[in-house]
Amino acid sequence: MERPNWAPGDVDLERPSVARVYDYWLGGAHNFAADRAVAEKALAAMPEVRTVVLNHRAFLRRAVRHLLGQGVRQFLDLGSGIPTVGNVHEIAQTADPEARVVYVDLDPVAVAHSRSLLSGNDQVSVLQADVRDAVGVLDSPEVAKQLDFDEPIGVLMIALLHFVSDEDDPWGVIGRYRDRLAPGSFLAISQAGYDEGDVESSAWGEARRIYDRQVTQSTFRGRAEFGRLFDGFELVEPGVVRVPAWHPESPADVDEAGYRFPGFAALGRKA
Repeated sequence: MERPNWAPGDVDLERPSVARVYDYWLGGAHNFAADRAVAEKALAAMPEVRTVVLNHRAFLRRAVRHLLGQGVRQFLDLGSGIPTVGNVHEIAQTADPEARVVYVDLDPVAVAHSRSLLSGNDQVSVLQADVRDAVGVLDSPEVAKQLDFDEPIGVLMIALLHFVSDEDDPWGVIGRYRDRLAPGSFLAISQAGYDEGDVESSAWGEARRIYDRQVTQSTFRGRAEFGRLFDGFELVEPGVVRVPAWHPESPADVDEAGYRFPGFAALGRKA
């Protein structure tokens, strides 16, 4: 397989990655044949997968706009993935050209493309790191350059934590970020999961099995487990809801399908 000029030389073209499969579902172009093959298998089992991904992305945009309305001008986007239209810096810097953003991702393609795209934008930095290493992220030169921890910061974990197992203690990881934040900071999370009593369809189950076998294991969490991720934060109205139901932009976002959406979203404020 010929290596694209945007792909770092140490990237295995035959191994699918979370960021590149997600990029394909979003309609992006920075993915390989192996990523597309897995993505298409999941779509064949459950065509709504793409709609789910787009809804998480839409929540990101709504959350950033809400935070801008609260006066937040600094953002830490954890598990940011490959930049697409409507990324955090585009939304934030449209409102305020001086808004600052740090993107963090482990995938080398996501990081390389982000750095190329954002070259010359002095208010944005890109860090290649494992978001579970909160101390390493927070003490990095990239974060030190952009973020003032004496002022409120918006931390974003969008469609990320279903890739962090319970054994990796996502609650503790979040706590290490929370403890460094100034009062008035915010945490936005969206994550795959079901309410108690929900029955996963056979199609969804097959799509998950394909993804777990060929990309990475995922951990779905229920509403109560999801709510615990906000320990130390005050939930902003409407609290924990299905992803399309968080400050929807149209009634169509919260139709019957929206209330069955396999994932939750919420925004919390540190008092």
